[in-house]
Amino acid sequence: MRTKNIMIVGVGGQGTLLTSRILGGLALRAGYEVKMSEIHGMAQRGGSVVTFVRFGHKVAEPIVEEGQADILIAFERLEALRYAHFLKKDGVMVVNDLRIDPITVVTGAEEYPQDILAELEKKYRVETIHAAEEARKLGNPRTFNIIVLGVAARHMEFSMPEWLRAIEATVPPKTVTVNQAAFRLGMQEDAAAEKK
Repeated sequence: MRTKNIMIVGVGGQGTLLTSRILGGLALRAGYEVKMSEIHGMAQRGGSVVTFVRFGHKVAEPIVEEGQADILIAFERLEALRYAHFLKKDGVMVVNDLRIDPITVVTGAEEYPQDILAELEKKYRVETIHAAEEARKLGNPRTFNIIVLGVAARHMEFSMPEWLRAIEATVPPKTVTVNQAAFRLGMQEDAAAEKK
């Protein structure tokens, strides 16, 4: 298997690091070599958080170069736009349709870009989900990142039982059931979208 390059982007507090740990642990248990890298901006102030997860039979370095990501998982629209150039030509971008204003927008120094998803869809293969809304329906708004991961998981080779075990091994014990439900929902949401 050639090395698979996954990039996960969001803002501080969105579960970017937890998501990367679930994926990295899953790939390790599947017998792959795994390299991970994290880039924290002003995470505590809502700044960008970027993680790279690379796995395969032999992985040389942890960083994904521009134009090399097989899958870009974005927990917020502007973060998807900011890092879209990392996606390879035949890659897929999974975007949580959510707006979080960065400090430059809050202070009025800049404007939040309009029609981000429409612009991205002109150039990339984009799958979107309103994960925050779905997570609220599950009774735990914090699980939205696992819903997005569920959508992205359909573009990876791992089985549902492997994913569920990885989630159980990574999230706090009292949240295992709701996180596994969130993951299943993400996969079903994507399946339903493909049938439309």
